[in-house]
Amino acid sequence: MPETPDMLRGMILPADRVSMEMARRRWNTVAKPLFSLGKLEDAVIRIAGMKRDARFTLQKKGLIIMCADNGVVEEGVTQTGQEVTAVVADNFTKKAASVAIMSEVAGVDLFPVDIGMAVDVPSVTKPEDKVAYGTKNMRKEPAMTRDQVWQAVLTGIRMVSRLKAEGYDIAATGEMGIGNTTTSSAVASVLLEKPVEEVTGKGAGLSSEGLEQKIAVIRQAVRLHRPDKDDVLDVLSKVGGLDIAGLTGVYLGGALMHMPVVVDGFISAVAALCAVRLVPDARDYMLPSHVSKEPAGQMLLDALGMSPYLTCDMNLGEGSGAVAVLPLLDMGLLVYSRMSTFEEINVEQYEMLR
Repeated sequence: MPETPDMLRGMILPADRVSMEMARRRWNTVAKPLFSLGKLEDAVIRIAGMKRDARFTLQKKGLIIMCADNGVVEEGVTQTGQEVTAVVADNFTKKAASVAIMSEVAGVDLFPVDIGMAVDVPSVTKPEDKVAYGTKNMRKEPAMTRDQVWQAVLTGIRMVSRLKAEGYDIAATGEMGIGNTTTSSAVASVLLEKPVEEVTGKGAGLSSEGLEQKIAVIRQAVRLHRPDKDDVLDVLSKVGGLDIAGLTGVYLGGALMHMPVVVDGFISAVAALCAVRLVPDARDYMLPSHVSKEPAGQMLLDALGMSPYLTCDMNLGEGSGAVAVLPLLDMGLLVYSRMSTFEEINVEQYEMLR
């Protein structure tokens, strides 16, 4: 395991351009109009580069869901209390949560991680994964220590390493934590250098009055702690969450293990941006899914240089958008790997016209 971010930068390599070119050439021989599957063709090419192999499979799929609580809920920034985090986390293991039901259709295995819930949940909690029992209230004090942020990042890296060892081909990202749109908006505001009100939405159903309170709390926290936008660990420690830090590690783990990682919505995209700011080459191993309905959803994708595969006005979280896109990737890969070439069906190949 890397001991510092600097060590991590030296361990992550860009995606393999040779494998990507081989995949691109294969697409050009498939007996269909050139580029007619659009972004799905690009996804297959990019995954070939991630895996360093133009003949890959996506048979085993895992969704890593980082579960954590946030002390800032004390400030009335949510409609529900943080006890809901534990209930939903437990429901992941009972296949009773929204994303668990969606995952049955997509053929995805769920891996909920208690990285920082306020209580232990026997079906989820593992002592080696848990960094703290929730964060502090960021309006009054830093959310956590820098060491806790790094521990959470390492937990995310370890989760991807476990999946890789168990033969998983692709990982998706998800989260559960009451109050985490507040922490994500705070991190987004700092990293994107945008006013708080431009990146903050109602989350899970706040009223207009509640949204104003949420914006005010984030402003106060950022003003109090003055996080350094050029130091991701500083930003996360002051106004972030353990789930965001853990997901940051998942993306970095994907880059280390040459495993594609699918970005979910707003919160997952904030973590993706954190990972890219830490190690720019980590972006090569990320795939977008959808654009969140949260105000900063498109801003974050733009900052990451990504275009979503889906636009469904979703803001459920849990990894629902990431899971929803996986069947599309399966379809694209099946055409790529199974369809006949022009030569095999004795049809003249399309030419690239200028």
